[in-house]
Amino acid sequence: MVKSGDTVQVHYKGTLSDGTVFDSSEGRQPLQFTVGSGMVIPGFDTGVTGMKIGDKKTVFIPAEEAYGPVKEEMIFTFNRLDIPDNIPLEVGGTLNMHNGHQAVPVIIREISATKVKLDANHELAGKDLIFEIELVSVK
Repeated sequence: MVKSGDTVQVHYKGTLSDGTVFDSSEGRQPLQFTVGSGMVIPGFDTGVTGMKIGDKKTVFIPAEEAYGPVKEEMIFTFNRLDIPDNIPLEVGGTLNMHNGHQAVPVIIREISATKVKLDANHELAGKDLIFEIELVSVK
């Protein structure tokens, strides 16, 4: 049975409450991670704990155990003139901003002639997630 510290491989399908698939291992190698190491969201770690090879289960992960709530302080307005004209802007699209150390993806929420509203929250923040998980191996 899977416990913290085990390295596992799983196949999975992640959906939102409305059934929209946001990620899946279908057609790819299984996801490998060490349980309890912080490599996956907390609810996923908890979901595989206690499984045996070959087990399949569906796990509901509330937003708080997934990518957390939407943080309003991570939504900000940027001057449209500060974004080069050659960068295409589309609501729902993403841009990479730099914080001095690394690239930070931001989602474009609104566009006007003078302003662009950007959201640095994870795209799944504030959303409850449902995973269908199949345990393939345990080491």
